[in-house]
Amino acid sequence: MSTTSKKIATGLLAGIMTLALAACGSGNPGKNNAEATDNGGGANSGGSSGKKVTIELAISKSSQDSAFVAQDVLDEFEQKTNIKVNLQLLPAEQTATVLQTKLAVDEVPDLIQYNLASATTDLNLERNFEILDNEPWVSRLLNKDVLSAYDHVYSFHYSQDTGMQGVVYNKDIFKDLGLEIPKNYEEFLAVCEKIKASGITPVFMPFKDNWAANIWPAAAFADWAAKNDPTLFDDINAGRKKWSDIPEFATFLEQQYEVYKKGYTNTDILSDSYDMAVGKFLNKETAMMFMGDWLIVNVAEKDPNVHLGLFAIPSSEDANLGASPLGGQLFIPKKAKHMAEAKQFLEFLASKEVAQKMVDSQGSVSNFSDVTTPKLPDYKQEIVDQYITPKKTTLTTDAYMIVDRSELYRLLQDEFAGGLDAKGVLKAWDEKFSQLMKDKGVEGF
Repeated sequence: MSTTSKKIATGLLAGIMTLALAACGSGNPGKNNAEATDNGGGANSGGSSGKKVTIELAISKSSQDSAFVAQDVLDEFEQKTNIKVNLQLLPAEQTATVLQTKLAVDEVPDLIQYNLASATTDLNLERNFEILDNEPWVSRLLNKDVLSAYDHVYSFHYSQDTGMQGVVYNKDIFKDLGLEIPKNYEEFLAVCEKIKASGITPVFMPFKDNWAANIWPAAAFADWAAKNDPTLFDDINAGRKKWSDIPEFATFLEQQYEVYKKGYTNTDILSDSYDMAVGKFLNKETAMMFMGDWLIVNVAEKDPNVHLGLFAIPSSEDANLGASPLGGQLFIPKKAKHMAEAKQFLEFLASKEVAQKMVDSQGSVSNFSDVTTPKLPDYKQEIVDQYITPKKTTLTTDAYMIVDRSELYRLLQDEFAGGLDAKGVLKAWDEKFSQLMKDKGVEGF
């Protein structure tokens, strides 16, 4: 595994362990640290010129429910500093491409919300983004690793939760239909059949956003590798093995496609997008979705009476739950036009008062020594009890891949468009993966 992948993986595992400890009632050390930041510190001082300043924050449309961009948060920041945050909403399926173009032509926003693991591969983290080691809020972090790469803090987040990926499901629908959580693929198909017979769509697939098609394989591949070939991703990244060498990987892709072919999904999977998901669950139009636990938070914000949970992708018997890289961090491009104001926004978000509000509203595990982790919501406590504490989690393949995965996502779409079968997807990805690794100068390619 590459050094970067190891560091990201180490940070994620540390985050998972901290989540488990926090759920068991551990306190917050260093509670009296950084008193100067309690009221926002320098965030109250206004723009550098004292005049109205507008900074640009680029964010995927699929992430616009992020606590960072809640209107009350942005309004409070503007009131205190005279700095307005303007959101650039990017199409979810084109976010990486749009940001790559902006960075290439120096038309960069002042802030970007993205995923750290993906930023190292998609956006050339070291070349394009500001190192944040010396920002005042860094000294209050409980877990720097989840925000770090190449031995530096590059991103901001108030939480140290890793995103858990599996099958989001409506508990009430399961209860009404007398359904148990499936422990293997055959049981999952039986559950889908019963839900379909009730008149509800079993699974919502929003594969217009091609990354969503990777939730099932990213967890399934990683679970199989952890149990059967722990050095597999090291071997793939060294060119000693190929993705198509593992017949089980083709099986897992075929499973996801079969769920669609059996009529257990929405009809227009390549036209429907992630931003429709919350409404589908609120209206009880669908019972399940292959997604991360962030969807549960998004739904709960709209209606806390919709009871959702998460179980592992049932690709094999008694599978482990996928743990994805911490998502949605904020980054500052090196060529940001309003560098000082962008840093001021991060300092504002990191203030004890604001960070506490965000942690409370999201039910998150705090990453600041003076911000208290609240009682975890039921769904998260269940994840801790059923998966984290008994050590039944596996880092998804995203944590080990050091190249841009967008072509893989497009190939997964091609399977559902009828252009490729599962084996064809893997063979095509082998070719693209090899070229991407060669372009990075990785030995073995």
